[in-house]
Amino acid sequence: MHGFLNLNKPAGLTSHDVVVRVRRLVGRKVKVGHAGTLDPAATGVLPVALGHATRLIEYLTEARKGYQGLVRLGVATTTDDAEGEALATYTVPPLTDAQIEAALAPMRGAIMQVPPMYSALHHDGQRLYDLARAGQTVELAPRPVMVYALTWARVADDALLLTVECGKGTYIRALARDLGTTLGCGAHLAALERTFVGSFRTTDALPLDALLADPARLPGALLPPETAVADWPVVHLDAEAAHRISNGLAVQLCIESERVRAHGPSGTLLALLHREATGWHPEKVFLT
Repeated sequence: MHGFLNLNKPAGLTSHDVVVRVRRLVGRKVKVGHAGTLDPAATGVLPVALGHATRLIEYLTEARKGYQGLVRLGVATTTDDAEGEALATYTVPPLTDAQIEAALAPMRGAIMQVPPMYSALHHDGQRLYDLARAGQTVELAPRPVMVYALTWARVADDALLLTVECGKGTYIRALARDLGTTLGCGAHLAALERTFVGSFRTTDALPLDALLADPARLPGALLPPETAVADWPVVHLDAEAAHRISNGLAVQLCIESERVRAHGPSGTLLALLHREATGWHPEKVFLT
């Protein structure tokens, strides 16, 4: 059993919790992993890999991701979201569209972002959230992240809905926190939904509860492993070239790209290839 499940994670579960539940369905002999951690309070797209598709998780880490986040103005919290305790409460002043846009404009593009203290990042070998729970604070250095698109809409006098398309390592909680700081009224992320990871989207996602209620849906919901690299150029190899690749040897291809996904004569994904001066070499080979 090899492929991806595009699951819609409910609030209240960690990404690891979802993996545990899927593993119970497929058995311990099938390797299971998730692509892209979601906070327990967050909902939305969580790709779960089965079998040799777990070897493709690293490529989804690089994929663009989409989010919709509800930002509550007027309250700053310890975790920068609704799970934490209130640090300070402010009166939200009347804010014009121009003021909000001016505060959000510097958050687009290639930016430097200070991650939340309550996060899974490591500091001196320990998770930041473990240090935070122990009452320790660490001066965190800003890290480069990419925000490809950020739009907003008012939903109340003290609430905004942010729609974000971003790269890896971007914290929507940190965007909410920084927005509150810039506006001078504090803010936190009240709710978060991940709308896509690469080609995995909520419109096609299967609710986890629906899968658990009817495990017979799993085979029909399983997407091919190459879904994780759907945007890569594809080449179809003949039997001779497929044999060479299966044995770790290079092949010659006429294609303008730096990497491709190669399918064998049967049509299934055989390997990921990268180009070198001597030809196209296998980066990962999937023997079925």
